[in-house]
Amino acid sequence: MKTFKSIILSFTLLIVFTAAKAQDLTANAAVNKVITTYLGVKNALTADNNATTKTNAKELLTAITAVPADKLTPEQKKLWAAYANKLEFDSRHISESDAIDHQREHFTNLSKNMYEVVKGLKLNSTAIYEQYCPMKKATWLSETSAVKNPYYGKQMLTCGKTTETLAPATK
Repeated sequence: MKTFKSIILSFTLLIVFTAAKAQDLTANAAVNKVITTYLGVKNALTADNNATTKTNAKELLTAITAVPADKLTPEQKKLWAAYANKLEFDSRHISESDAIDHQREHFTNLSKNMYEVVKGLKLNSTAIYEQYCPMKKATWLSETSAVKNPYYGKQMLTCGKTTETLAPATK
């Protein structure tokens, strides 16, 4: 009987652990979707494409609202709660505008907040580079260390520098 109870307890712990890991993967995938769609917005701005920027910002807004905050750790949940509405605000404004200058204005705040989220959550699956434009005095995130400036696009494509590398999460 004692062996049977031990087996049941072990099995229960295994199920709980497996469910917890699945929850982590769900949150991780959702946060990485936010990062990927943010990078899509950045790349569209880099190409001076306001229509694609608008479309990608709608996808970003959807990705932000899909993050399962209840699957994050308490510290991550607190951080996400502090930034989710800000990310939604700027994504919504970018998605509702056809004016690339207005999209870029909101991209400045979106990028500041994305940096805080990516750095704080530590769930990014790949390296993310923070880059800085001295002309705009603003930062953005990139998937490559090569500078491609979203604030000036083709006008000054390589203006800027990498200021920080956020290493991929290790689990």
